[in-house]
Amino acid sequence: MTVQTESRAALHELIDTLKEVDARWSGEEWNLHSPQDVALSHRAIMHYLETGLVLFHENDPSRPDFRRIVTPTRKITGDNPDAVYFDACISPEYSYRIRGNIHGAAYFSLTTDKGTEGGGMHTEIAGVLNDTSMEIAEDGSFEVLLGGEPQEFNWLPVEEGVSRITTRHYFENETAAAADPSCEPPLTIETLNPGPPPASPNDVSIAAGIRRVAEFLRTRTLGIEPMANREQPDFVSIVPNQFPTPVPPGDFGFTAADAHYCLAPYFLGPDEALVITGRWPDCRCANVSLWNRLTQTFDYANRGISLNRKQTQLEADGSFRMIIAHEDPGKPNWMDTEGNALGLAFWRFMLVEGEVETPQAQVVKFSEL
Repeated sequence: MTVQTESRAALHELIDTLKEVDARWSGEEWNLHSPQDVALSHRAIMHYLETGLVLFHENDPSRPDFRRIVTPTRKITGDNPDAVYFDACISPEYSYRIRGNIHGAAYFSLTTDKGTEGGGMHTEIAGVLNDTSMEIAEDGSFEVLLGGEPQEFNWLPVEEGVSRITTRHYFENETAAAADPSCEPPLTIETLNPGPPPASPNDVSIAAGIRRVAEFLRTRTLGIEPMANREQPDFVSIVPNQFPTPVPPGDFGFTAADAHYCLAPYFLGPDEALVITGRWPDCRCANVSLWNRLTQTFDYANRGISLNRKQTQLEADGSFRMIIAHEDPGKPNWMDTEGNALGLAFWRFMLVEGEVETPQAQVVKFSEL
């Protein structure tokens, strides 16, 4: 007779979630119609599953540690070739000390989030601390306190409902920072009042971890309506090859409070290219990246699928001319589609001063470039 446990029940729930995600999210209900679309969605499911296991299965706010959210082979929810992100679980029951280093990043921030304790997407950004409001040593090192008594500098409260802290190191390097092991910054989190050692893993705690993984997967697939079926934030266009005005994201999920964003799909025939013109704004750092329709970056470890300001060759008047194309046009500022006729182009502008010029795009014949 099979031994019945809570962990087995939770595992079966995870398996049922995977089956439902496959049947619905990997199909026509989410506007996936071709074998390639379905295969890519299955790859994305594996990435979500891996991320849920890394971030949420073992999840103890009394003794958290920072874990990398995305990597070149684990991509979710709009990853960034020029950024290294970390995440840790926290709780208002505890106070914490974070030690780290800016590590040459053009921008660094910490944000505390609410609503993630069960594995779901955050419901609110509770607090933000970036490098403009921190005391940082000349060598780039810093120390930040979370919770406990308020401090004048380098402190964030951990109010009721806060359950995660996310870090962002954004770089403007010649190569993709997210694929460069030397760009991974040192970062630790220490609980100042941890209490006694946690209990050994048991049926209840293991089942809870499995259910957090299932909820992580569900909320990031079935929990998000197809792009064409839902109202989009102001920074998102659903019109191919036409960018909206870059704006701050508000409290939209997985966004940075200090950013201006701009996103639009591109759609190109096999003999077409998209020429984008504009100017970089006055800001701390900025880039544009190509994603697939499941908001995963293309292969930045081996291809040029993004451009930051340092990588961009400017025109004589300071403007830029970028080219999204299926093959190398032999011109500066090419972004490689990997042969994908449909994708997403996403712009990030951090700590903007003044207005951000809307990028202008025009479809042309590749032969005319």
